[in-house]
Formats: sequence, structure tokens, C-alpha cells
Amino acid sequence: MSAKKILIFSGSIRNDSVNTKLAVAAHAAALQAGADATLIDLAEYPANIYNGDDEASNGIPKTMQRLKKLMSQHDGFVVVTPEYNGHVTPLLVNTFSWLSRKEEDEQGMIAFAGKKAAIMAASPGKLGGVRVIPRLREMLCELGVMVVPGSVALPQAMQAFDDEGNLHEASSVSAVKGQVERLLQSI
Repeated sequence: MSAKKILIFSGSIRNDSVNTKLAVAAHAAALQAGADATLIDLAEYPANIYNGDDEASNGIPKTMQRLKKLMSQHDGFVVVTPEYNGHVTPLLVNTFSWLSRKEEDEQGMIAFAGKKAAIMAASPGKLGGVRVIPRLREMLCELGVMVVPGSVALPQAMQAFDDEGNLHEASSVSAVKGQVERLLQSI
């Protein structure tokens, strides 16, 4: 039996992003659990802000075609996002908007259909991104993704990582590991 394929990405492309660090921690947990885990940086998949006229004139950007293909080759995802005023980042909204677009003979929602996901958030504040979790869950569900129960919300994330970028609190490491394991058990 082959290992379960998990794609992991952050909804932030900022330098030194705590959400990207949390995605790295999820990647390590997935590898440790025996998954075939791939960590990507959405900065490598740029696209204009979704606009139907742009799509009609130019089609789906090549970067989004590549990402859609990559996502369709995985069994599930770990999506880690900051919250912007309690909402999902514009980067994720735009990426998901492009990925939801159907090409010629393609099955609808090929990047999302039948997939499972675990969701996480990190924030420098005391709430750890808890306001974005239900919005991200709803967004993924609308795209046809089954989000596993639970989530990880990492508060005061600026102090949560050591100098090498590793989580240093055992409870945070355990929460990430548990959420990744729930995802793998659901696939």
C-alpha cells in the first residue's frame, strides 16, 4: 500500500511568516507519520486577481494549471492561514478562485473534489487565528473538500518558534501532530 499523499501550504507568502513556519511543522509531522508529504510556497504560483473577463481573454494562468494538477495528485491538504481582520487571506481566496475554474474537458473542481483537509492558523495575538478557522472550513467545504474535525490555532506565534523555526512548546507540537494524524486517518 502506498503512502498517503498530502500537500501542505500556507496562505501567507511573507518573509519569516509564522504561518509558513506552522506549515513546515505540519510537513515534519506528516513525514514522521509516514505520509508522502509535499510542502509548497504559493509565491511560486502567482496569478492576477481573478476576473472572468481576464479568464475569457487569456484562459487560466499556467501557474494555476500547474498547481491544479499538483493538487489533483494528492489525497489531501493541510492549509495554514493567517487571518486578515478575521477573514481568509486574499492570496487563498484568489488561488482557490482560479483553481475552481474548469478547463475544456476537465472534471469540475478537479483540484478539490473528494479531497480531505486539515486546517491551521497562527497569529501574533492571543486568539491564534480562531476567527479565520470557521471561514476557511466553510470555504473549503463549498469547494467540495471534507475538512476533518478540529483545527490548530497557534496564539502568540511570534514566540512559539525557536531560532531554527521549530515549535518549542510540547502542547503545540502535539496539536499539530494530532491534526495531521486525523487527516491521514480520514484518507
